[in-house]
Amino acid sequence: MSKIDEVKAKVEAGKSKLVPGLVQEALDAGNTPQDILDAMVASMGVIGEKFSTGEIFVPEMLVAAKAMSKGVDVLKPHLAGDGSSKLGTCIIGTVEGDLHDIGKNLVSLMIESAGFDIVDLGVDVPAEKFIEAIKENTNVKIVACSGLLTSTMPAMRKTVAAINASGLTGFKVIVGGAPVTPEFAAEIGADGFALDAGTAAVKAKELAAA
Repeated sequence: MSKIDEVKAKVEAGKSKLVPGLVQEALDAGNTPQDILDAMVASMGVIGEKFSTGEIFVPEMLVAAKAMSKGVDVLKPHLAGDGSSKLGTCIIGTVEGDLHDIGKNLVSLMIESAGFDIVDLGVDVPAEKFIEAIKENTNVKIVACSGLLTSTMPAMRKTVAAINASGLTGFKVIVGGAPVTPEFAAEIGADGFALDAGTAAVKAKELAAA
């Protein structure tokens, strides 16, 4: 098993104490930081899929995310020197009226791991706060709105409408959360939709490059 495969396996298994050492070994073996990062993102994609199908639950997902986070910490100094790894800023928050943050935190971690700078606005975020954050930060490429309650779908609709009406440009809006569907995302004027944290990172990269 190659060092990268070992990293992938241990991230999936949530072995946060072993991952940093293995990431360093993979670097020492000549693997590029980006390849190692891509492997860990792929692992979280697998975890995201297992979560979607009910094979694993939130605790296992969080353990894997923590393991990946430890690995990313080892890679950060190496990635920072590579200008190409920074894809821009992602503003993320859970929409007004919703206090759930586990999903948002996982998405935040995955998008950061994909190479974005993250500005996390937290939970219960009114539309105005998203707009302020877009104005206050440089190189905003992605605005990610999370919502886990059906009752907060109107707030998500209002938030996306307000962002689109703000006259601000240069970024794409991505939405996600348990009740959100691709049809709803398109209907409210979002640029993208993600089912889980793994696909959110892939979608964010796609949209930022578009």
